Amino acid sequence: MKATPRRIITFILVLSMCFCSFAACGGTKGPTAPTLETPLVVAYDPFSAKFSPFFADSAYDQDVVDMTQLQLLTTDRSGGIVYNAIGGQTVKYNGTAYNYKGIADIKVSIDEKKNTTTYRAKIKSGVKFSDGQEFDADDVIFTYYVFLDPSYVGSTTLGSYNIIGLNDYQTQTTSAVYDKYHTIAEKIYAAGKDHKWASSDEWTEEQQTGYWDLIAESWKEDLQGIVNYCVGKYAASYAEGELGFTSDEIIANEKLQIPFGMVMWGFATAEKDSDKKATGKITAGGKTYDLKNNQYPTIDDLYAVAYGAYNGNPEEYWATEQYSGDATDVVGPTYNKFILKFGSKDEAMGGTGVPSISGIKKIDQRTVEVTTNGYEAPAIYSIFGISIAPLHYYGNEALYDYKANKFGHEFGNLDIVKAKTNSPMGAGAYKFVKYENKVVYFEANENYYKGCPKIHYIQFKEVGEADKITALQTGAADVSNPSGSKVKFQAIRDTNSNKELTGDIITTNSVDNLGYGYMGINASTVLVGTDPASDASKNLRRAFATLFAVYRDVSINSYYGDAAAVINYPISNTSWAAPQKSDADYEVAFSKDVDGKPIYTSDMDANAKYEAALNAAVGFLKAAGFTYSESTKTFTAAPAGAKLTYEALVPGDGVGDHPNFQILSNASNALKTIGITLTVNDLTDSTVLWDRIDAGTQEIWTAAWSATIDPDMYQIYHSSGIIGRNGSDSNHYHIDDAKLDEYIVDARKSADQSQRKTIYKACLDIIIDWAVEIPSYQRQNVIIFSTNRVKIDTLTPDITTYWGWMHDIELLEVVETETPVNTAE
Repeated sequence: MKATPRRIITFILVLSMCFCSFAACGGTKGPTAPTLETPLVVAYDPFSAKFSPFFADSAYDQDVVDMTQLQLLTTDRSGGIVYNAIGGQTVKYNGTAYNYKGIADIKVSIDEKKNTTTYRAKIKSGVKFSDGQEFDADDVIFTYYVFLDPSYVGSTTLGSYNIIGLNDYQTQTTSAVYDKYHTIAEKIYAAGKDHKWASSDEWTEEQQTGYWDLIAESWKEDLQGIVNYCVGKYAASYAEGELGFTSDEIIANEKLQIPFGMVMWGFATAEKDSDKKATGKITAGGKTYDLKNNQYPTIDDLYAVAYGAYNGNPEEYWATEQYSGDATDVVGPTYNKFILKFGSKDEAMGGTGVPSISGIKKIDQRTVEVTTNGYEAPAIYSIFGISIAPLHYYGNEALYDYKANKFGHEFGNLDIVKAKTNSPMGAGAYKFVKYENKVVYFEANENYYKGCPKIHYIQFKEVGEADKITALQTGAADVSNPSGSKVKFQAIRDTNSNKELTGDIITTNSVDNLGYGYMGINASTVLVGTDPASDASKNLRRAFATLFAVYRDVSINSYYGDAAAVINYPISNTSWAAPQKSDADYEVAFSKDVDGKPIYTSDMDANAKYEAALNAAVGFLKAAGFTYSESTKTFTAAPAGAKLTYEALVPGDGVGDHPNFQILSNASNALKTIGITLTVNDLTDSTVLWDRIDAGTQEIWTAAWSATIDPDMYQIYHSSGIIGRNGSDSNHYHIDDAKLDEYIVDARKSADQSQRKTIYKACLDIIIDWAVEIPSYQRQNVIIFSTNRVKIDTLTPDITTYWGWMHDIELLEVVETETPVNTAE
């Protein structure tokens, strides 16, 4: 399925593996030295070789980083926070109690009177980096000041949170001077880019020109982030199909990355031949680029296209083109850049500047605190979920003195940090050796705080998608991650002699993807009368939703097979807030009729369920005010504001290549028998879908959400997110419910996860009641292991989206071979 991800909420949680030397390993647990010399080889997608905890772009590069690093935050198998990780905290998962340990205890304190939140981390004593140096609070402070330096450009969004004193530090101004120049910037922005400067203006001509130059700079930085995101997430799957180049070629050639990002994000169209194969040409902004003849669009060309698409309005651009759930806008960062450039020179500053961030404090050598204004539930994941880098390696110890406000690098200059981008070092289970011939080599960390890993060597080896299964058959790899599909699952079965997913050659493990597929109904266009919240309007949408829901099982199984499952709530099953089947109030989506009675019985076969669902739909439409002919068993007229004909948009490339296409087609056929027309518009260009959504004119559509580890619902379901209300513009359902808004805000303010889960369940029930979103499928990510090479019983149990197979890596074992191995020494 081809998808153009114009607005995506995403949080990358990465998992990893490794290669090692013969140094003895010591630690508090596990073996004191490696016991297995045969390397574990893991088939991987192409790397960009940005192996820095600060600057890694792709998920695959981040996996390499995570092999070598540690974070202060520990999470459990459901993504929940483990606050007391040093001593260990027991949490149940699927009925099994697991004890989770980490390197820091976390405490969150909310001061309601001051409206501030303090996040405190206490670090376990005795933790060391791989070179033997102590891991302490100075490394944490250094790491924070790199991420929060005004010159930092990377994917981490720590700076998007309202840390006290952050703006003052980044702009080198006091609050008074900051406010003064912020007001100037606002007035320049309000005047518009085409404003002709006059001496009567409240700002100088230099300030006006500088401001708009900085807007363009911020806009280009955000566009580059989109390009990086697309290359990291989609190159392996779509490179050849869209551009006619391999993913390796795109990753190796930065000039190809921009056109790839432009095509994947809908800013350009890829030319295809009569066989629908990519020709290597793209068209953007009325200009055609022949990539195979070295005609490449630049970031300036991409900026020109985006600028034109949004008529030069950066706010409209940012509200739509978000690739990260924590994304900062284009205008916001420009304010700080403007204030740093001009405000820091204001005479009121006296040339002294602001030496530190007041909200970040080192309490002692093992304790740090970060204080923010207000409370935002996702903030803890950014504050403590970052890799802590060693000051002595990435920084300059001569430039570090906490009491003297020196933080390991020059303010506004991260060159010393960037110099180590290709060679990561930290306190993780493995040490990076080198990246050579498309292989990343690791060796065991003798100072790992859990003890030395049993496997001495691990290699990440780039392998094409088509070879990920055969690589295990031939012994070229021991672990792989083929894309989950019915075809791939059948290939795995064919490989094993027992024709199962787990057998003598391959052992398969599947985990839910961090996201889910859905079908949406726009409450503003599918309604009765003028009130989207009326019972009649809800009943109209419930009629559609009931039929969509009943056809999910057969359609999702037909498209995905074992690689996906039907879900019943509009939330990823990976979330700790997702309702579980064991919950007393768990229900199958849209399984009750207009009277609130169950539509189905346990003895119904599929055909009986389809008939029952159609009868229930008739009941809902009657209640919505549609005129029904008992003689013809069809609806003959719609009430005011409603229609007998609706349209469903499906981005299926014109050939039905979408998991929800069959659902909508089946529902359309059923509705036709009762006089309702549902036109299924299978789009050859998915940008049509996003354009309709942007305009708020879509009726019914299908797409998928990527999710975050924190299930904050504000962006998608709060009424401020409805198109035109100057919010996120991501409330595509146009759901406007005061109680839902209240619950969403309450959940954001609460630090009690169990309380938040209860509130979110109430939110999900309201969303279902509005019948604006029909949850469809939870697809799976697949990891396969060589049954003969990997000791399966040493894998961490109960692997989940948040608890990858590389957790407890120090305990994993492989079967030794007598064949000499290449250790890259």
